[in-house]
Amino acid sequence: MAGLTRVRQSRKRLWAALMLSAGAIVGFGAGPLAVAAPAEGGLYIAGAGFSFKTAAKRAMSQNPGGRRFFLLSLPPETAALGLAANASLSNLRQRVVAANGMLLVCQRDVEQGRIKLSELVPGVVAVRGWPAAGSNEMRHGERYFPDENSVNLPADNVALRQLRSTCS
Repeated sequence: MAGLTRVRQSRKRLWAALMLSAGAIVGFGAGPLAVAAPAEGGLYIAGAGFSFKTAAKRAMSQNPGGRRFFLLSLPPETAALGLAANASLSNLRQRVVAANGMLLVCQRDVEQGRIKLSELVPGVVAVRGWPAAGSNEMRHGERYFPDENSVNLPADNVALRQLRSTCS
């Protein structure tokens, strides 16, 4: 009889351990899954085969709950970021910002005269591409230019590399 009691107690302990493990895996409370969720979304590009409308809607649908994401607009899709954008694009742009989206354009497009920053809504950030080979604008191993505000750019290395490459 004592052997049967020990087996039952062992089964109860095993069952309790399994339930605690299952709770952590399923995410009861603030378990490991709550910590593992990414803090920010990815990079979405309007103008690279996608309209601003398509890129914005995809970005908002894939980043629910206010998770920050980045929407880079290339000409001619930068019109959606303009002060003179039509009502539909203006409303969509405002929804992107309200959903915690960062609106970006490439600095090279500004320098080449394709975009005028003075014609864009406040809050649009111009992003530089990679520095020229042999340049000392960005120190080796650094992620940001010395005068850049890292808060406006992706923390994720893959997204930042894609952003810099697109804007080069």
